[in-house]
Amino acid sequence: MPAKETPGTEKETATRKRHHESRYQEIAVEVAQKIADGWYQVGEKINARSTLASKYNVSPETARKAVNMLTDLGIVVIRQGSGTYVASREKAQLYVDRYQSTVSIQEIRFEIEASVARQEEELLHMSRLLRTLIGQTKRSHETASFIPYDILIDDQCSYIGQTIGELNIWQQTGATVVAVKRGDEYIMSPGPYEVIRVNDVLLFVGNDLSKQKMQKLFNVKADE
Repeated sequence: MPAKETPGTEKETATRKRHHESRYQEIAVEVAQKIADGWYQVGEKINARSTLASKYNVSPETARKAVNMLTDLGIVVIRQGSGTYVASREKAQLYVDRYQSTVSIQEIRFEIEASVARQEEELLHMSRLLRTLIGQTKRSHETASFIPYDILIDDQCSYIGQTIGELNIWQQTGATVVAVKRGDEYIMSPGPYEVIRVNDVLLFVGNDLSKQKMQKLFNVKADE
């Protein structure tokens, strides 16, 4: 049975293939550039495939592909039994120009892809930070709801002499009275029969809306 292909093998094979293809194309471009620059004249014989393979340190097959590409483009011509000769300087220049334009487009594409990847990573990072912030804010609000507010009962209060139970404080405001400060004494967890007196300080827990309703119920100015 053939060996099972390990993850990444297909990608690595494709990468090696692209590198192999780009190498013979690079050789073809360099030879074409020399023809366009006048290093080789039309009709002049150029290096044999074996010489190209040795010069660029590539396999004979890679050199053959480079020469065949130049032949297909009409830049050189192969004469059987004689060698490879320059056929057109104009076509060599055209090929070089097109190749450089293609490379420039590819570089721009790669830069765009890299920029998009960076933006995606930044968005992901911002999303993580936002989730962390929301979680911390939620915990902060939950913790804050257990920090008691206080309201001072003055002699203008309409509920002096009434009990906490009679006022239905929780039903009206959503707040829970956890203590009553009377002078230097604290009455913890007062029951429904605890009577409200002048100068009592009601300590209660709840959210911001509960605080506003308590202030309205006892006719206390906001933030007093």
